[in-house]
Amino acid sequence: MAGQNLRGIARMYAAFFNSMAGFKATWQHEEAFRQECLLFLVGVPLGLWLGQDGIERSLLVGVLFIVIIVELLNTAVEVTVDRISFDRHELSARAKDIGSAAVLTSLTLASVVWLLILLD
Repeated sequence: MAGQNLRGIARMYAAFFNSMAGFKATWQHEEAFRQECLLFLVGVPLGLWLGQDGIERSLLVGVLFIVIIVELLNTAVEVTVDRISFDRHELSARAKDIGSAAVLTSLTLASVVWLLILLD
């Protein structure tokens, strides 16, 4: 990998741009990520406005970050599996299904947190 021997600020600089490339690639290739980003862009200001205190605001916004994080990880698993082979294999399907289940779980968590706070 390019830049693997970098240290200090140079490593942080390279890591930042690698991360930006990851966001860009995910945005370009994953419809679910674009949908979740829309949810995030609407949900963050709404969560900051609807939360009664810092704890509620951090929970409402924090679970939206969790959804984005889990989707990024799921996409990384899917891309890795596809890189290995496009052939149908039980373990490949299982890995993708587990990643999908993680995304569903994060969305369920976000829904439960929002409902519990807003219905209180």
